[in-house]
Amino acid sequence: MLFIPDSTRQRLCSETHHDDALRDQICRMLKKSGLRPTRQRIELGKLLLTGGHRHVTADELHNEALAAGVPHSLATVYNTLNQFVAAGLLRCVNLDGARSFFDTNEADHHHFYIGDDNRVIDIPAEDIAFKALPEPPPGYKISAVEVVIRLERDASRCDDALTETTSAATLKKQEPAFS
Repeated sequence: MLFIPDSTRQRLCSETHHDDALRDQICRMLKKSGLRPTRQRIELGKLLLTGGHRHVTADELHNEALAAGVPHSLATVYNTLNQFVAAGLLRCVNLDGARSFFDTNEADHHHFYIGDDNRVIDIPAEDIAFKALPEPPPGYKISAVEVVIRLERDASRCDDALTETTSAATLKKQEPAFS
């Protein structure tokens, strides 16, 4: 007979129909992406891939998982995030060798990075235009172009802080045009 710990039994019994539908949706998404729907992937996927587009670090997701009663090691969180990136479910925004954000919006777009707040905000792809791109070296082709524009607070202005939902149009009023 299969032994199910009381804590697992309680969690499974308390899931609502919505949770079951969400779990099924995550399972289908994982299978479609070529990933086996393991317990860790499903639980982290439910936390990460619901509630709209966002940018999250591995540490932030780890803390969210702990707060939600889904304890996983930080290594498991990193491994799962990197598997999601490899499967095309997430994008990794590398800011430097030490900082990476995982972006749930896999469509082509660019980013503002606000160093003061350690936050990333999307910029729609059509808001940045290039006159030309350099020719890649022989034997290579350009697979993607990703722009990260680093922002810092302008001490001479007292505007409200930017939010994740600040539109690129609003930001255009504050920043010079790109071309």
